[in-house]
Amino acid sequence: MKIDYMKVLVFLVVFAYSVCGDEAPIFPAVITFGDSALDVGNNNHRHTTFKANYAPYGTDFITHKPTGRFCNGKLVIDILTDIMGFHAYPPPYLSPQASGKNLLLGASFASAAAGYDHDAAVHKQAIPLSGQLEYFKEYKSKLNELVGGNKSEYIVKEALYVLSAGTADFLQNYYLSSSLKKAYTPDQYASFLASSFSNFVKELYGLGARRIGVTSLPPLGCLPAAIDLFRSHEKGCVISINKGAQNFNDKINSSAASLRKQFPDLKITVLDIFNPLLEIVQSPSKHGFVEARKGCCGAGSVKTNRYLCKPGREGICSNADEYVFWDTVHLSEATNQLLADAVLFQGLSLV
Repeated sequence: MKIDYMKVLVFLVVFAYSVCGDEAPIFPAVITFGDSALDVGNNNHRHTTFKANYAPYGTDFITHKPTGRFCNGKLVIDILTDIMGFHAYPPPYLSPQASGKNLLLGASFASAAAGYDHDAAVHKQAIPLSGQLEYFKEYKSKLNELVGGNKSEYIVKEALYVLSAGTADFLQNYYLSSSLKKAYTPDQYASFLASSFSNFVKELYGLGARRIGVTSLPPLGCLPAAIDLFRSHEKGCVISINKGAQNFNDKINSSAASLRKQFPDLKITVLDIFNPLLEIVQSPSKHGFVEARKGCCGAGSVKTNRYLCKPGREGICSNADEYVFWDTVHLSEATNQLLADAVLFQGLSLV
């Protein structure tokens, strides 16, 4: 994983000025949409099996308690929010913390198991992207009541928006659904999802967003869940699933370019996490890891949730920092730190 440290340095200098100078952080708020990569607790308030409100989740977080984050510690967005100079994290919108002055930090509308496929998200009792936008409209109204029209409009316009989706669409939906595979080829389904992505961004733009970072799909075929579910006789990652993820990433890059032409004042960047994570998985020892094929925690059952950690501390590795993956789908905090470093300068165009 090659990082242009000069660009990272420039980015850090920009943020250091905003933090250490007389001004507030360069973005007035951070607002997130999507799936479990950005869910910081919304699913705690949903009737769904896709929850991280129990130990061992949160073992290495600041509070050493589960918060709803699908990780042993911080997510990539937490690390980036730290760097940007925020002294607290934007709250999950469905939590009691999403009120009063906390709304000035922004909010997370993300919901684990959500994606670009509306029906699949609803089936898993996640908040679909359309529902997340409805909550965002509520947020705007509350913000307006809190600080008035001019300031709320400024916050909405200048905030940083981050979107992460697509993993559940493929790994927990398409590849496990015989009916979907009959209805769509992988390329056709990717086109369907890319169209949904484009429509979501257009609606978000219509609600005032102007600075949007969207994460690419990771190398899905390298996730422990994919290896366990779909590998036949091949070693390493599931190549066909990785190719499908790359194909989707190409489509949203093309869509983002089209959106920039359609809306000249829209700053939108696709943040590549596919290649940095693929290099980590292929050369784990180079980055300080000893295990890149299994999660640190013991996986749950089909009856509970085979993608997530089983409750309790039984079966947890002794050092999560040595594991690329925390559970069978989500990354450890140590990996999130490397990804945060990798995407840091990619977001420079959003400043």
